[in-house]
Amino acid sequence: MKKIFVLGLMLLLVIGIYQLAVYDPLHERTMAFEDRDSQAYLDRSVNGDPGEVVFGKSTNLEDGAANTVAAIVVDYRSFDTLGEVTVLFISSLGVAFLSGGFGKTIRLKHKPGFVLRYGARFVFGIILVFGAYMFLHGHITPGGGFPGGAIIAASALVLSLAGEISGEKMKAFKILEGAAGTLYVLTGIVGLYMAGFFMQNVLPSGIVGHLFSAGIMPLIYLLIGLKVGSELTGILDYFLREEVES
Repeated sequence: MKKIFVLGLMLLLVIGIYQLAVYDPLHERTMAFEDRDSQAYLDRSVNGDPGEVVFGKSTNLEDGAANTVAAIVVDYRSFDTLGEVTVLFISSLGVAFLSGGFGKTIRLKHKPGFVLRYGARFVFGIILVFGAYMFLHGHITPGGGFPGGAIIAASALVLSLAGEISGEKMKAFKILEGAAGTLYVLTGIVGLYMAGFFMQNVLPSGIVGHLFSAGIMPLIYLLIGLKVGSELTGILDYFLREEVES
């Protein structure tokens, strides 16, 4: 009986997906792929201008991003991206609760030498700049806030291997995490208040392919990159702690 009930639910689910994604009940016809909004987004013609998009020349586009994937996840589906950031925050919070009794940073058994200490600082700078490049150019090239933030956390890992991570630096990362997250949500609320939609673009889209283009998208990627980077660095700090006997 249970199997029949489950099969019935699956059949209803398939019918529901068909009705929502394929069949158009208003016009009583099957929708072709070309008739869907997704193709209009790829062609950047949802604003009624189906003209050809030329890299480095086209202006006043709906979002102005050369990276179509970034346009979808940060503009058209930006509320989903907020959910992804929230999931990462909850994961970091869970690690913090699980390591609540670990209050002392693990000390390295070896004393870092001159080459390790200054080499780690040098490599840290290179990785940090590359991470910043990833999320500052996410609207132009493949990249974005999440990979850029992960690269920034990798630079903090390099410093930790040389014993260069201190409590004061970690405190600064945690303050940066809270500030970036708050500004990210406020940016979405500004779009909701001024344009009627959460994270709606309220700035000029500029010229596609230029650094200062795509409206608020570079700002969003900047905030996401800083938040993800500081959050993953905080998780790293929790893993580098050891239990202190009371």
